[in-house]
Amino acid sequence: MKLNFKTRIALNYFFATGIVVALVFAIVFISLNTTIYESLDSDLNYESEVHLEELDLENMVFSNREEWEEREHEEVEVNPVFVQIINSEEKITDKSPNLNADRLQFFPEKEDHLHFNTIFNNRLIRQVQEPVKVDGKLSGYIITAMSFEASQKIIDQLWVILLISYPIIVIVLFFISRFLAGRSIAPIKDITQITERINQNNLQERVNLPENKDELYNLSASINSLLKRIEEALERERQFTSDASHELRTPLAALRGNLEVLIRKVRNPEEYEKRIKTSLLEIDRLSEMVEQLLFLARFDKQKTTAEKADLIILLDEALQRNKHQISARNLKIEFTNQLEKSVEVPKYYTSIIIENLLSNAIKYSSKDETIKISVEEKTSAIQLKITNYGEAIALEDHAKIFKPFYRTQNTKNLKINGTGLGLSIVKKAAEAIYAKIQLKSNLAHGTSFIVLFKKDA
Repeated sequence: MKLNFKTRIALNYFFATGIVVALVFAIVFISLNTTIYESLDSDLNYESEVHLEELDLENMVFSNREEWEEREHEEVEVNPVFVQIINSEEKITDKSPNLNADRLQFFPEKEDHLHFNTIFNNRLIRQVQEPVKVDGKLSGYIITAMSFEASQKIIDQLWVILLISYPIIVIVLFFISRFLAGRSIAPIKDITQITERINQNNLQERVNLPENKDELYNLSASINSLLKRIEEALERERQFTSDASHELRTPLAALRGNLEVLIRKVRNPEEYEKRIKTSLLEIDRLSEMVEQLLFLARFDKQKTTAEKADLIILLDEALQRNKHQISARNLKIEFTNQLEKSVEVPKYYTSIIIENLLSNAIKYSSKDETIKISVEEKTSAIQLKITNYGEAIALEDHAKIFKPFYRTQNTKNLKINGTGLGLSIVKKAAEAIYAKIQLKSNLAHGTSFIVLFKKDA
């Protein structure tokens, strides 16, 4: 049988409270039962001691007959106390008037001073047998008994009340707990309804956060975070599809044009070589663009940033990877390290940032120019600055330069190859490690890209 979550919670609460209530009822019953017996046994001991002091030990009879005139010894109906004296031969030597012709039964097998229940004239009584000794020799017994019916009636009534009330209480608690469980999981139902309503066309919808910051709040926040990541992933997928279909068309068309030219007629080897080289350049550009598009499409801020590396080492590795391009343009690298100690940064994303900024600096520098790289510690950040002295970036382009596929007019005029994706990738990578990117560009001081790494990055 499949039970819903609300009923399962109620059943668990039902069994738990059922056990607790049963334990409480058992404690109440045992406590009352013990108290009644202890009270009655105390009264029996008191009566035995009083009458033992009034006993004529020589004749084994009571010397003070006034005690026998008390109501409890005269009548059986009102709080009766029965007292009977027997000698060592178990013969009755004296007894209270309320016994009339009856007698209390003596149980020689019972231990002395032991309190026990027995029947007297079809009535339940509590009895104790105290030995009477003279000079250390047993002379007889004083038997004291009291009615136990009223006390037993109280115990029986309590037992019936507990038996009847127990199932009623636990059943009521079950429905109360079921009601409370229903109210408790109501937000979960809301979450379920909202998540069932969400599809790829309305991923911007979010689960309402509860007022109390409890486990349900954390669950709702986690679902919203998941929806956000899914939305971003689908958006990247759509963007990739759109960008790929739009941007790959140009290099593919150029490649097709070159190949069509080659097959129109037989050409000399130099012409073939020229066209093939042009096609290879387009293929390289196409490959680079696809790789960068895939990076943007797969980009995920949740990617681990746990692996750290020394910032200076990452810079050195990037310079080594680009040393052929640097040599080909006869560029000079002016590196300034003002750090007093090594600084570790997230390896993966920092490598991407450095690689793209350095590649741009090389690409946009004229031959024989200098590229300046500096690292220094600021108040709340580690600053990496890469400066080239090529064409300055116009002020109106500063806000657009980090957008995918955006290329400045100067870049187009200078016919510098590129995809327009490098700085977009830099911005995404910086966001992933909570770094800041700043751009400063003018003719006098060149173009500087400044990366501010958090000190606890």
